[in-house]
Amino acid sequence: MLETVKYLIGSRGASGFGSKSTAEEVTETCPDLRSITAIITEVESGATSGIGAETARVLAKRGARLVIPARNLKAAAEAKARIVSEFPNSEIVIMALDLSSLSSVRKFVLDFESLDLPLNLLINNAGRFAHHHAISEDGIEMTFATNYLGKFAMSLFIDKTVTKQDDGDGKTKQRSRENRERVVKYQRLVFRRYDPIPSQYDATRAYALSKLANVLHTKELAQRLKEMGANVTVNCVHPGIVRTRLTREREGFITDLVFFLASKLLKTIPQAASTTCYVATHPRLENVSGKYFADCNETWTSKLGSDSIEASKLWTASEIMVSEIKKGLETYTNRPTERK
Repeated sequence: MLETVKYLIGSRGASGFGSKSTAEEVTETCPDLRSITAIITEVESGATSGIGAETARVLAKRGARLVIPARNLKAAAEAKARIVSEFPNSEIVIMALDLSSLSSVRKFVLDFESLDLPLNLLINNAGRFAHHHAISEDGIEMTFATNYLGKFAMSLFIDKTVTKQDDGDGKTKQRSRENRERVVKYQRLVFRRYDPIPSQYDATRAYALSKLANVLHTKELAQRLKEMGANVTVNCVHPGIVRTRLTREREGFITDLVFFLASKLLKTIPQAASTTCYVATHPRLENVSGKYFADCNETWTSKLGSDSIEASKLWTASEIMVSEIKKGLETYTNRPTERK
């Protein structure tokens, strides 16, 4: 009850911020971001009002170079135009990416590497809530593929990039201390584990499973990066209750009524983007990794979400899935052309 009251009145926690803090407010004292390159996924979905779009807008205001991977390039271009109209000196690169497709993730990685840019921030904002059972091109349940497995594949790229950048020459490490690379995982509600069988598919549980996987992945990735000696932090954030385009498949009178009745509990988009921006940029979190944040303050996950054994098992299973899909892609790509 006390926590609910604190949330409703916007009580500030140890960080000095709370549920009513905005993305602009929490970044007011952040370091100059003009030397920072940030990849922010899913900016184009609901680009005029989404959390990803607000995160991109605020980081652009603070000077960061933005790389926006998108399924819908036209919508991403419109989002870019809005940001540039407000901040004319913004540097924004739009690239193609569908997180539900591992071949698309691989192509994005190669295309990004060809730009020869540093990677300082990766904000995995993308999320999908599929109301009906669907399978990705790789044979993975669509919600799990988009919300988790594609991001896991991106994390393998992070490992490679960090190893390449932090090669022990001293100069690289000094640069990393100034521009600390961070990875922000996007997390909403966590329920119990659920295996989505088509005939028994439950959208809420499928979504919850993918988000639980994000939490476990954050924990395991943070531990692995620490063991590597990589100068990288990785954390998970909960934006709070907010209406975004995540519910676009169910828009209508009933959805509007539900959100109206819950309006006192809802955050505005600038408030919902605040925790992401805080974790990504605030100096006091420079050495903080493997943690879970809500309302711009560190908090606790569920018991299952903090299970290191489950996190390790998930990582191993994910590596196997990505490896098998990669082998299939390479076999298909390299197969001889049949002669007619």
